[in-house]
Amino acid sequence: MSVLVQMAMFPTDQSESKSEYVAQVIKVIRESGFSYQLTSMATIIETQKMSEALGVIQQCYEKLEELGCNRVYSTLTFDIRKNHENRLVRKIESIESKIGKVAK
Repeated sequence: MSVLVQMAMFPTDQSESKSEYVAQVIKVIRESGFSYQLTSMATIIETQKMSEALGVIQQCYEKLEELGCNRVYSTLTFDIRKNHENRLVRKIESIESKIGKVAK
């Protein structure tokens, strides 16, 4: 199974710039060992089980809590597909096979 989760998570009770906090969230994701892709608006993580995806999300929240954040905003979008894997890469390859390399 492949669980893709697109998430954004940041505190709303801290400074105007969120990059310091987002960097700590990305560090948690990186250290999880799961494949991920950072974009300018969200991060996409691929796990094999829903429980793994939810566990990483929980760890991200706990990191912000540890940093003294009292109010956290988060968006989550899931794409769950049985009998597939490596969709973080394969979905892009599917588009590129039809129209060529996409800008990055």
